[in-house]
Amino acid sequence: MTNENLTLLEEQTEELKSIFKSISPIKTDGSFESDKVKECIVKMAENCLSENEKTALITWMENNEFFTSPASTKYHGNKAGGLAAHSLMVSYQAFSLAPAILQNFSASDLSDQYEISAKDIFLSAICHDLCKAGFYSLKQRRSKDYTGNVKYESYYVAKDDNRTLGHGNESVLRFVEIFPQMIKNRNILEAISRHMGYTDLTDMEKINYNNFIQNPLVVLIQLADQTSAQWFNI
Repeated sequence: MTNENLTLLEEQTEELKSIFKSISPIKTDGSFESDKVKECIVKMAENCLSENEKTALITWMENNEFFTSPASTKYHGNKAGGLAAHSLMVSYQAFSLAPAILQNFSASDLSDQYEISAKDIFLSAICHDLCKAGFYSLKQRRSKDYTGNVKYESYYVAKDDNRTLGHGNESVLRFVEIFPQMIKNRNILEAISRHMGYTDLTDMEKINYNNFIQNPLVVLIQLADQTSAQWFNI
């Protein structure tokens, strides 16, 4: 990564962060407004993708419940629209953390092997959990409050007929469905596939895991994902 690359990256990430700040779709407590989340994702896509790429991404999201699915059943983003909000927050965190992380990485012996753009960061972050789109169904359960009154609560469960190649790899598959022209962009594919670190790998995949974290985009998306959920509850 050259100094010119880093300077351009910082300028681009600041532009994308300013979109987030101007729309203010997510609060620091994790609450969000779904219409603003979608607006922000669309505007970010318009900023760093071509018109065809933006159309392909948003069309897929609209057709596959991305904007209405939860991010989990009981943890962060466990409500309608939580998946889109979480993915957007991961994008914002990645933009915020990227300048310092990549500046630090540029001093390593591996630096010449990688050149990361704001577009790479956006696509890796916004698409890292595509596998969760349409993955859950909403059910009702009967319970009683402390006075004995019956109440019904909605909750999410994974659909019984789901088929998955693994959390990260399933998201890679969906990413390639949207962007077949990016089949050889290993920086993004690795960042999406390995964004869960060790927690979503088979024993065979763990053998060469250290090779993947040589890719600074893998490390960046892992950290952005963790801080979004643990620091901002989304």
